[in-house]
Amino acid sequence: MRPLTITELYALPAAVDLMTAAQALNMGRTMAYELAKNDEFPCRIIRYGNTYRVRLADILHLLDVPVPSQQSQEVAKPSAQDRTEADAFDPDSTVEDRP
Repeated sequence: MRPLTITELYALPAAVDLMTAAQALNMGRTMAYELAKNDEFPCRIIRYGNTYRVRLADILHLLDVPVPSQQSQEVAKPSAQDRTEADAFDPDSTVEDRP
């Protein structure tokens, strides 16, 4: 399973299943469920019975990826004029590719 790109992360809903969170963190299924079971997953887990969910904002924070501002329901990519040093990165790179 390949890690998600930043563009793919931005396209995710506000809360994702544990396997999507694991993919974003480049983590395997067994490790993700073991960490979640032992309350050691690196992001806060929301449990609904046997279902696990992880907030996208927590994943972005953990990966040090800027949280996009939401001016509308859809996340718009900022223009070059609006970009700051903090978000001047290649959105199609994986988190591992970032400096």
